[in-house]
Amino acid sequence: MKLEILTKNENQEIQNSIISKIRDLINYKNLEPGDKLPSERMLSEKFEVSRSNVREAIQKLEFYGILKSKPQSGTFIADIGQVAMNGMIEDILRLEEPDFKSLVETRILLELKTVRLAAQRRTKEDLNRMQYALEAYSDKVLKGEDAVQEDLLFHLAIAKASGNSTMDTFMLIITPEIITNFEKYHVCDKDQAFKGIQEHKDIYDAIKAQDPQLAKEKMKVHFKVLYQYCYNI
Repeated sequence: MKLEILTKNENQEIQNSIISKIRDLINYKNLEPGDKLPSERMLSEKFEVSRSNVREAIQKLEFYGILKSKPQSGTFIADIGQVAMNGMIEDILRLEEPDFKSLVETRILLELKTVRLAAQRRTKEDLNRMQYALEAYSDKVLKGEDAVQEDLLFHLAIAKASGNSTMDTFMLIITPEIITNFEKYHVCDKDQAFKGIQEHKDIYDAIKAQDPQLAKEKMKVHFKVLYQYCYNI
């Protein structure tokens, strides 16, 4: 059996095609909120695509609240009117892959808020998680090794400490793309990585002291170079 390797764009086209066909199926069958969709197997056979492709499309529609999956029961249409649902799906189909600049802007906006919340809500467990990530980052930088993933691990720990599950989820969603772009554009040079050790420590100390305003100011300092870099690429 030949293994077909799809590019990112090809996979996106397949997903969009399946989403369009699911929309057409819902409209053609006059399915209403709460009605059950055919199984993944049946949809894959009907659309002549793999079950994994169908699963990815369904997960995307679940993420946007159009479908709901129930363990051992199946996938159901959410409580959304047909006109609204069709409009939402059209918007989803128009979505483009975020560029590096938009990812950075989103990350900065999110983190200036999450760091304030983290300073207000952090627990001892949150501080331990941040301390672990900070030490892992410092260790790699001092050895002259790439520490992009450890850097983002520290920031993810802050998002978790915010106590806001939605912001935490957004950070988890955009982090893989950020890592890819950091490595692609070689964002952090050695000098900046060394400065990052102290900047991380300053952010950590402000969160530990439960000083939201100071935490926000220290995060702004940390993002200054990244923000400038973003607008020079």
